[in-house]
Amino acid sequence: MKFSCIATFAAFLFSSFDLTAAAPSTSPRIQGRSFRLAQVPNVHFRQRGKGHRALAHAYEKYGIKIPNNLRTVLRSIVTDLDTASAPKTVDYDSNGASNNRKGTTFYENRTSQSQGNVEVPAHPTGEDIEYLAPVDIGTPPQTLMLNFDTGSSDLWVFSSETPAEQVSGQKLYNINASSTARKLENHTWDIGYGDGSHAGGNVYLDKVTIGGITVRQQVVESARRVANTFTRDTASSGLVGLGFDSINTVQPNKQKTFISNAFQSLAAPLFTVNLKKAQAGNYNFGFIDDTEFIGSPTYIDVDPTNGYWQFQVNGFYTDANGNISFPHSAIADTGTTLMLLPASIARTYWSQVSGAYNTAASGNAWVYPCDAFLPDIILYMGAYTAVMPGDLLRFAPADIADPSEGEMCFGGLQPFDAGGGPDAIYGDVFFKAHWTMFHVGEKKLGFAPRSGL
Repeated sequence: MKFSCIATFAAFLFSSFDLTAAAPSTSPRIQGRSFRLAQVPNVHFRQRGKGHRALAHAYEKYGIKIPNNLRTVLRSIVTDLDTASAPKTVDYDSNGASNNRKGTTFYENRTSQSQGNVEVPAHPTGEDIEYLAPVDIGTPPQTLMLNFDTGSSDLWVFSSETPAEQVSGQKLYNINASSTARKLENHTWDIGYGDGSHAGGNVYLDKVTIGGITVRQQVVESARRVANTFTRDTASSGLVGLGFDSINTVQPNKQKTFISNAFQSLAAPLFTVNLKKAQAGNYNFGFIDDTEFIGSPTYIDVDPTNGYWQFQVNGFYTDANGNISFPHSAIADTGTTLMLLPASIARTYWSQVSGAYNTAASGNAWVYPCDAFLPDIILYMGAYTAVMPGDLLRFAPADIADPSEGEMCFGGLQPFDAGGGPDAIYGDVFFKAHWTMFHVGEKKLGFAPRSGL
């Protein structure tokens, strides 16, 4: 990674708008637990059009209408973007919907099972689309591979209640096989997406264990219907939401997330994200491993008003344009694959790349010649200077034909417009460059350059 003198000066300049929080305290809880979820490659995930799908999924997640040109490209890639119970051919209307509707910081270096710390494998899928980890549900335990998602607050799973036509190889949570499962009567959950599809179903209480931490009465949301974007994802059996409780979708009474129930049991009420590109990485719960990052973390305050890990960004720097003040809000979201920035920032970045374009033919997404040089971009987040190496902004082949024949690639940095929501989503592309701490107790984020880049 490069760090120019101009960028160094800019970090000082932007720090005059200091949003940096005081460092959380460093005292561990007595008899608290901690654990590590190790991440190893999953070679079984195969899918065409990964970039366009990932962008559409982000729009769906945040309730944004899928742009017409992106819908056109998606239709040419796949014909089943609606719920799996719908016909295989999807007819999108002009609105983008389908007409085929049916605390404390504890520094420690621990990697093996000792003193309450255990290691559990987690899996990044192809092109690092998502990062999965094993979660035990029920008695006896049923192990499901779930996506850890800081951008949502529901723990939902494919289950014995999910219609067979909406299942494509996912392991199911068998409710009747668990002696500790209890239905939460008169409660349901429902998540709507920007393409008009939904996921939802019944609500149960059951024993859930992640690593060495068990919550005996954790809400588990059983899917009676799922959006087809999840049906196609055969590697994942659901999500573990790690956002704030206020955006849990259970009705009539919102329910607590796993981390809200478990954080009192942790040695420190925090978890860290150390994702890597196509190699082993990890989530740590309850402790900080200072071998995973360079220097000392920089802490910034989170605004949890909207239920997200939301923070402020002051501006950015590119080699071609220098320092630009561009205050905007952003969400740290491990459940989003790409790095989504305001459209003008994305345009400023990609204008430096020879041959890059964003047109109707590309689905209004930025694509570039696969052999092009990608420069770095620097983002100023309070006193933290986040350097995004250009090589990490390479994502996947862009062509909708056989990817091996393609010459254009899909950028890991794409434009985003939530229409009144957050201005940017910092997804897994960002986390592959920056170790990140989520402090549940004090509602802070900590950032540092990730070791080993």
